[in-house]
Amino acid sequence: MFFFDFNPYIAIIGDIMQSKQIVDRECVQKKMVQTLAKINKKYTDDIAAKFTITLGDEFQGLLSCGTNVLKIITEIENELDDVDIRFGIGVGDITTPINREIAIGADGPGYYQARRAIDYLKKSEKKKESGKANIRLAIDGKEQEATELVNVIFSLMTAMKSSWTARQREVVWKMLQNSTSQVEVASELGIRQSSVQKSLANANFYTYKEAYLTVGKVLGEIRREHV
Repeated sequence: MFFFDFNPYIAIIGDIMQSKQIVDRECVQKKMVQTLAKINKKYTDDIAAKFTITLGDEFQGLLSCGTNVLKIITEIENELDDVDIRFGIGVGDITTPINREIAIGADGPGYYQARRAIDYLKKSEKKKESGKANIRLAIDGKEQEATELVNVIFSLMTAMKSSWTARQREVVWKMLQNSTSQVEVASELGIRQSSVQKSLANANFYTYKEAYLTVGKVLGEIRREHV
């Protein structure tokens, strides 16, 4: 779907919303450090520069392929479920040296686009008539029509997530993470299968899953070839 005349990286910037209102900032930051360490270990094959906290309420990482972008974002969301996070996904070149151990210091269009996506989300949150989303894709190139289609899906996915209860979110994540059965999820969570089924129905899980897999497939086509 995407065709580039350069070898793109995928930059991800995460920004905690309304961070100044967090009561126990130290606890949240500690949890963020643990979560990013887990992500860096689990998705090491995809990572060009490890996810790193850049400010007290912001972090970033650099990937060489987009196969697991949504899995990474969803996992961070669920690990840090006591805060709301906006994510900017930027696709573009990196024009400075990259330190794999820390996603700080490198620069280039990939990061510019991720920052542009974050800034767009911040502005749209203030406009009552604009679609709400907590994830946005921005690409350095000509693929604007395809990019906007992905961003519309992100808006719809955000709208669905916003109505979920804590239990629904937990059940949905288990189903997405393990591609497992309702019976297995029920056993893992210590609840009845009928409770899992009800949570999935009320969360419109199968519609959400279709959107999740569709966007994941599109992002999976973005990869950096070894040069």
